[in-house]
Amino acid sequence: MPNFIDRRLNPKDKSLGNRRRFLRRAHEELKRVVKERIRAGKIADVDAEQGVPMPARGTDEPTFQPARTSGQRQYILPGNKEFTPGDRIPKPGGGTGGAGSRAGRGQAEDDFQFVLSREEVLDLFFEDLELPDMIKLSLKETVSYKPRRAGFATSGAPTNINVGRTMRNSYGRRIALHRPRRADVEALAREIAMLETAAPAAGRGQRLEELRAELERLERRRRRIPYVDPVDIRYNRFEPQPLPNANAVMFCLMDVSSSMGEREKDLAKRFFVLLHLFLKRRYDRIDIVFIRHTDEAREVDEDTFFYSTQSGGTVVSTALEEMLRIIEERYPARDWNIYAAQASDGDNIAGDSERCASLLNGPLMRLCQYYAYVEIIDERETEIFGATDNGTSLWRAYRTVNEAWPNFQMTRIARPADIYPVFRKLFARQPTTPQRK
Repeated sequence: MPNFIDRRLNPKDKSLGNRRRFLRRAHEELKRVVKERIRAGKIADVDAEQGVPMPARGTDEPTFQPARTSGQRQYILPGNKEFTPGDRIPKPGGGTGGAGSRAGRGQAEDDFQFVLSREEVLDLFFEDLELPDMIKLSLKETVSYKPRRAGFATSGAPTNINVGRTMRNSYGRRIALHRPRRADVEALAREIAMLETAAPAAGRGQRLEELRAELERLERRRRRIPYVDPVDIRYNRFEPQPLPNANAVMFCLMDVSSSMGEREKDLAKRFFVLLHLFLKRRYDRIDIVFIRHTDEAREVDEDTFFYSTQSGGTVVSTALEEMLRIIEERYPARDWNIYAAQASDGDNIAGDSERCASLLNGPLMRLCQYYAYVEIIDERETEIFGATDNGTSLWRAYRTVNEAWPNFQMTRIARPADIYPVFRKLFARQPTTPQRK
């Protein structure tokens, strides 16, 4: 039988064993507080440490005490100056109401702050999504690379020849092999020419023969030792380097018409939290653009996006038009990786769903890395729409987009646990690259 020994070092001033025991005991309370704080806070808060207030009651460690009815017990009260054996000690007032409490009297314990690490917050928040490990370990990383100089190589493309290093190698080889210099050869040729044109003198013929033999020897040596040899050639070497600071923008499009209630908006926010966490792990810089729409769309801040009570009719295409306008003004596709997530209940004005499909098939899908559409339905409708492609007019229109673009994904959700299949489809490795029309 194997024995598992935990040899992890304890953090400073902490005990991992005690911490795990406390998390198990206070699991439900911690989970409730974390969800309330994230629901009332910002999307980015889920990816950070959280200070959670915990009531003091019920958090004491269990202790053993002798039974009061098991016999006589002797108690020692150090520092006792008021009581003698036999005196009755009054029960202190609680300060929280009741028969024995008085205002301003008694003792009580305040709540204490329990700091949850980032990983513990993610575990609690995604527990009912069946996603405690995937969000931390299994999401696909798409990394962009650029070539980076990494020294020299002895082989490569002709366009990558490094002339400076090649000539340095050539010069060193010529010095080591004593290749005759061109200046020496030309000086010898000039001396021969002068002797040939000079007046006849004693010993001139012999001198000419010696000089001509030396010139021939030097030229043969120069031919045997080339000026640039293949062994001298060096090529610039490049290695792929991941881009450390890629830019990404996430567009969050949410239907806030009268048909979207608090349940639908809460599911939409959970979906946007997952998408934000995924992109934050891939990019150092992320911009989030919030667009809410009824029969008209506008860019808003996060608080307005989730908590505004504005309502009205529904024209979904206005959100897509607003997204396209913002991309053209602030986020050129050549500099930004563009993602979009749309949440709606599928209700739309007659004829507008075809307009939405036209906008997506036209400019938008050429600009987006991924586009996710989430249709939030009632739990009673899952049995009706779970095994069929029928649905709202917006769903049927988006089906045509889904068939044409591999980087477009769509699904229905009715409860928090349904969000997981969206990300499994959205971030799985795609079999082919997105087609461009």
